[in-house]
Amino acid sequence: MLLSNGSVKNRSNHLRLQSLLWYSLGFLRMSNHAVQAFGLNVPGYNALKHPTVSSLRMSAVGVTNTDDLKPGIAAIDMMNPEFQKTLEELRHFPYFRLYSCDMLGSCEYMPQELFECYSQSCEIYPVDEDEVPIDIMTVDSEEHDFELDGWARWDMPTEDYYDTDQFPEEYTAYDGSMVWSFIHEKICFKDGSNDLEEWKADFNKAVSGLHSMISAQVVKGMETKIAEGDEEAAELDVNAEFSRRLSMNGETPKALENLYFGYMLMLTAVSKARERILSDIELDKIHSEEAALLQKIVSSKLLDDASVSVASAKLHDHAVKDECSVTALWEARMRTRELMRIMNCVQCNKCRLHGKISVLGLSTALQVLLGRTGEGGDPNRIHRVELAAMLTTLSKFSNAVSYCTNFRS
Repeated sequence: MLLSNGSVKNRSNHLRLQSLLWYSLGFLRMSNHAVQAFGLNVPGYNALKHPTVSSLRMSAVGVTNTDDLKPGIAAIDMMNPEFQKTLEELRHFPYFRLYSCDMLGSCEYMPQELFECYSQSCEIYPVDEDEVPIDIMTVDSEEHDFELDGWARWDMPTEDYYDTDQFPEEYTAYDGSMVWSFIHEKICFKDGSNDLEEWKADFNKAVSGLHSMISAQVVKGMETKIAEGDEEAAELDVNAEFSRRLSMNGETPKALENLYFGYMLMLTAVSKARERILSDIELDKIHSEEAALLQKIVSSKLLDDASVSVASAKLHDHAVKDECSVTALWEARMRTRELMRIMNCVQCNKCRLHGKISVLGLSTALQVLLGRTGEGGDPNRIHRVELAAMLTTLSKFSNAVSYCTNFRS
């Protein structure tokens, strides 16, 4: 699985008090009174629009202590199940599952021994050239360019395309902890940048959310391997792994909060790219079956929920609050480019593929939300592969949220 932090193999049989609270709160209805009682009294949030938020346990107990994010988390937990199904269906079409990706790029950030990932799950192979629609190959080739100060640099397209349907996310036993440590210690912002009123803190939260999304994929993959009777996975303790990676008592206490924060950013970015997507549909750049699903996605109430847009509003307000903040936005673009390049240090090819797609998806979302001035970028400048990666990454976040919700209930 993508960039795993390693495996905890010691059995853990203790039950956490929080899980009991989550369960007992699971069927509460959220009224305006309940919203205020749980600290969810946020301007612009109307609890009557969310009358049966079964995940009050998530927003009030197990995810965050940040009041202004709680309504958005509750809205996501209510609307995500149906939304997730549509996103998953979309990913099966060539536009969203075929990526030309460099599997041979060398690591430029840390000394590494050259070795094959010891799990067969790590390996991937390109599809036959005739399986790639000619329009996708043509557009990718024509759109590829070099932008010195761009948000991300996707690999030079070749005839080698990889199919994420053929090689989906799964647990591979690859240990990506060294890469993640480098990301958090060297690429993310430091020196007091975790001030909640700084866009640099928002950037760090988004990257942490990406990490949480991948951690959820890892734990879900472990559970699947165990269910399939995989002998190597038999000693894994899924409960302990979830607690370590994703609980408020784990290694990253805000892991779930940041997961939702990242998902909120992705949702708002897709909302802001709505007109671009609809234009591509009208111009027949996207085939009819995908188009029908995309129209359903961009018309989802989740994309325009005011409580969900809180994350992007915070990012925007922090980015434009003064001239110094705006001037420093080049540092965000530099870091997203570095995030893409460090994926070449991942020595599991399946993990590298999905890592690059996820980083490109997040980078594209930030490009749409911030642009160069903090006021947002032009979605019409997004390349096909960037749009595909953004929707794919949105689906990955949706799946991660769904898994965490189900696991903790």
